[in-house]
Parts: sequence; structure tokens; C-alpha cells
Amino acid sequence: MTDALGWRRKFGVIAPSTNTIVEPDFYAMAVPGVTSHFSRIHIRNQDLSDDANFENLLVQIRGEIGAACERVLTCEPDYMVMGMSAETFWGGVEGNREFVAQIKEITGLEVATGAEACERALKLYGARRIGVVTPYQPVGDANVVRFFGEIGFEVTAIEGLKCPTAVSIAHVTEDELRAAILQVNAPDVDAIVQCGTNLSMVRLADEAERWLGKPVIAINAATWWMALRENGIKDKVYGAGSLLREY
Repeated sequence: MTDALGWRRKFGVIAPSTNTIVEPDFYAMAVPGVTSHFSRIHIRNQDLSDDANFENLLVQIRGEIGAACERVLTCEPDYMVMGMSAETFWGGVEGNREFVAQIKEITGLEVATGAEACERALKLYGARRIGVVTPYQPVGDANVVRFFGEIGFEVTAIEGLKCPTAVSIAHVTEDELRAAILQVNAPDVDAIVQCGTNLSMVRLADEAERWLGKPVIAINAATWWMALRENGIKDKVYGAGSLLREY
């Protein structure tokens, strides 16, 4: 039987329990016949105040992600979407491949990740030199720079906002994000990329493309774009950047 609302596709989405942005972002970018169904990774200690605590968040994710995947499988999704991004960049290209292989092994389904979505988007735009905005501590930024470097992109500047807790990432204001975008922009930067799925930047990225005249890739928009297009869904979405509107 075809699902009454998800008659085109049902997406199983994995997100940290502390994340309050990615779920409403995905719902705001929804298209007819596609539904997203969230399973939460229990984050017991959300302290991100330094590199060691930031890495501890990843340890918690790795310990809980299998159970989160198994829970969402009970609604019989057609495809998996990662509603978190740090783990998808960790360890560079090889780390990303291992992560994707783990999710596929657990679920038996294909999966969209923020890291791969950003790679596809940047190649589509023909970008080479990029500025990056994250909510991370330096250890997280280093893994982002490593991943992009290994796939052939030069990170000319990165602005890590060093958010002190996982929940506080969602408290970053548009003014702060606008300042961060301008900090990493330069005439020789081809595109701006924002990492961190709990950072609210989908609408601002859409606006920023108009002031900067270049792609500004919000990771939630890119991940949703990859999930839709991988499943043959070509609907345009407006207000979330040129990627979903034009490609």
C-alpha cells in the first residue's frame, strides 16, 4: 500500500535530540508527497565548550546512532537523511565513506549526508575557493577543512562560532550569521558554505546570494536537495537558495 501522505517518498531522518532547527527546516522545504520522519540521537551531555567536549558529542552520537536508525526503520522509510553534519565531515573523505557505509549497513537504504551534499553542490556551481561558517570548536573546523581539501576545494577562510552547548547553536542570530558570512567572503571566494544543522541559515543564505552575487550553501537546504534529487524528485523549492530553486 502507498502511504497516504508520503506517496512519493518517506524519508527517515536522524538528528541529535538537542537539535531544534533541522526538523522545522525540512518541513518548511517540503514538497507534495514527500514526508520526513525523525528519530533522535540521545545527547546526554551537550557541553561543547572546548575541543575535548566537542569530540565527546561525537562519541555520544556514535554510541546512539544505531538505535536511532533502528527506531526510524519501523515506519518503513524509503531513504535515509542525516539531520546532523559534524560526523559526516569527521576524518575527511575516508571518515565520511565509513560513516555512510555504516548507515547503509544498518538500514539497507541509501543516505544523504551534509558533507556529500555540499560536495555535489560546489561541483555543480563550479566553485573551487570557498569560505565556511560553522558553529564548531577548532577541532570541528579542522575536520571540515580537511574534508573539503581532500575533495579538491580550498577553504580560504573559516569562521567557527564556538557555540558553548549543542542547544545554543540554535540561538545564533541572523546578525551574527551575517557578520560571519561577510568575514569569510572575499572577491576570490567562489561560494560560501555553512555547516551545522542546528544553525538557522536557510532563509539568510537565500538572501545572501542576492547581496553577494555568489552561491551561499546552507547545509540543511543542500542535504534536502540531495535527498529529493537522489529520489528523482525535481520539484523546485523557493526561499531556500538557488540550489533548490534552480537545480
